[in-house]
Amino acid sequence: MPPKFKRILYQVLETSKSSNVYSLADDFIITCLILINVAAFIASTSPSFYREYQSILESIEIVSSLVFTIEYALRLWVCTVDSKYSHPIRGRLRYALTPLAIIDLVSFLPFYALLLFPHLSVFNLISLLRLLRLLKMSRYSESVRTLGAVLHAKKEELLATAFAVFILLIFASSIMYFVESEAHPEAFASIPDAMWWGVVTLTTVGYGDIYPITPLGKFLGAILAFLGIGIFALPAGIIASGFSEEVQRKKQEKIAANLERSANYQSVKMLPDIDISLEQQQRDLALYVESSAELMEMCIQTAKQKLGSHIENEEILRDLAIHLYSETVRKFEL
Repeated sequence: MPPKFKRILYQVLETSKSSNVYSLADDFIITCLILINVAAFIASTSPSFYREYQSILESIEIVSSLVFTIEYALRLWVCTVDSKYSHPIRGRLRYALTPLAIIDLVSFLPFYALLLFPHLSVFNLISLLRLLRLLKMSRYSESVRTLGAVLHAKKEELLATAFAVFILLIFASSIMYFVESEAHPEAFASIPDAMWWGVVTLTTVGYGDIYPITPLGKFLGAILAFLGIGIFALPAGIIASGFSEEVQRKKQEKIAANLERSANYQSVKMLPDIDISLEQQQRDLALYVESSAELMEMCIQTAKQKLGSHIENEEILRDLAIHLYSETVRKFEL
């Protein structure tokens, strides 16, 4: 197929422009297909619903998997339009290892795995990977891309918070084990058992299946519960500030883009005036050259008439004509 068609297909698949009808149609169709497929997968876990609508659910899975396969193949084919993946083999391999390409691959692999090995129970677990199709929406949803950008920008702060929670969990579970192990050995038989209590306490869930019974254990549990409220409020604050920064950044980008478009528009408006002035200058220059040429011709004719019979060398006559021309221009300010 012609390279032009390849570039057009690349813009349809890889860009989301409101001005491109085909790109908008692709985004809408794939998004709807993802939502329908995930909804069908969730509904298929109900035995009664699956028995009644088995053929419809299986048809949805077949159609969506085939569409995702064709989409992945097309993306792999047109990716060489991008200069980063221009090499026909190495470029496509690099593209296939990008996170979004891996998500695209995983979105339809469970279908073929279950098709090839329908009787192996271990492959039934692979069907859970169908839920990863929701991640494909990051290509088409601005909100999902914003969330990913926030998490990427705040990854150091979130990792630091997670590490602090882990350290606090280890200390709290170990102390509670030594405090409660003798009085309540069934619940706090080991530090790993105590860690379950620490998790539900730090998250303020409090299932009630494991709890301290000694006064010191209750006191430590109350302190840990208060700490859990503050510790788990940190990620929420970090993500909220990240969202605020991302929104402000996008607003500034829009303002800058609008200013740039406005400046370009003003430049375009001034182009006719610039063209008119340039055209006037060209006309003036042409007239000046024409008049100078006539004046120069007159100077040459005058020099030949006055001195031609006395001077045989043409170069001397030409020099005299040039000198006469210069003096005439200077004297009359031409």
